[in-house]
Amino acid sequence: MTQDPFDWIDDESRRRAAAGLVRTLRPRAADSELLDLASNDYLGLTRRPEITEAAAEAARRWGAGATGSRLVTGSTALHAELERELAAFCGFEAALVLSSGYAANLAAVTALSGRDALIVSDAGNHASIVDGCRLSRAETAVVTHADVEAVRKTLEAHPGRRALAVTDSVFSVDGDAAPLAPLADACREHGAALLVDDAHGLGVLGEGGRGALNAAGLAGRDGVVATLTLSKSLGSQGGAVLGPARVIDHLVNTARTFIFDTGLAPAAAGAALASLRLLGREPALAGSARAVAGTLHRRLTDAGLTAVRPEAAVVSVRAPSPESALRWAADCRSAGLVVGCFRPPSVPDGISRIRLTARADLTDQQIETAIATIIEAAPVG
Repeated sequence: MTQDPFDWIDDESRRRAAAGLVRTLRPRAADSELLDLASNDYLGLTRRPEITEAAAEAARRWGAGATGSRLVTGSTALHAELERELAAFCGFEAALVLSSGYAANLAAVTALSGRDALIVSDAGNHASIVDGCRLSRAETAVVTHADVEAVRKTLEAHPGRRALAVTDSVFSVDGDAAPLAPLADACREHGAALLVDDAHGLGVLGEGGRGALNAAGLAGRDGVVATLTLSKSLGSQGGAVLGPARVIDHLVNTARTFIFDTGLAPAAAGAALASLRLLGREPALAGSARAVAGTLHRRLTDAGLTAVRPEAAVVSVRAPSPESALRWAADCRSAGLVVGCFRPPSVPDGISRIRLTARADLTDQQIETAIATIIEAAPVG
């Protein structure tokens, strides 16, 4: 009998089930009564009428899809307008919009390194950065999480070599922040570039939500490049790279996830642009999201739970095991609250947790309900 070439998948599935690591898709209802503390809609803009109308208007004017890659037919005046305003808002010379934050990180990491380069990458970096390092063909040194001295020593060990240090600004698992200013100093001392993924900083940190690089005084500085996503605080979809104009021009000519990918859909570009402008008019939204995160952390730790102090809008609460984290999230959902559930291999330290995302639009009553639900559903032990 001929062996089925996919029999090995059944063995993998059994191992996942035994380890409590099975993942399933759960379609989200268009209208749900569940309280959402799992999405990355930090500012609550995804359903704001002016944002959804901007998306609809962009689709009516430019069409449902981008129709091709950005270098063929996929660029519109809307894309160019979004890039100009993103760069200006965040304090950079230029910007390049891609179809996702994942694509933006792949583009930046690969185009700014290469076979002869050295990449110094934080151990807690997002999977898109990890994959970018793998695809770059560069030598990659993974250093201890948030350890500036480890970055400095690694750069010192490769004098004169073209180097790129890369880090999340706010780490997606625990919500802690990278020491950006000292990192930039270490890079400058050794002639290395610094690439910062500000996916979780834009809209929450910095003056009026201008991001973690703005907060650290690094926006627009020589040798510094940022990536970000349009799918979190801006409530849309897509990603971008921000930096010096010559860097952006280099990406247009060399970044494969830009050159060979269909451009961002006009509706997403229109929604992101409308959100960016709304944030400019309502800068207090950033502080509101941080305040909600602080309240969640304080109340949950006061109740005896172990939570990491949030630097932005992510609050991570540790669980005893993968199974208990999964059950905790399920019990919260049964009580009307949706929370994230992070388990290995999604967490670099192997520690499972539920992950809460603060939103600027949550009411006091919703916050109280969420806290009570999480505490009541918490696993023992």
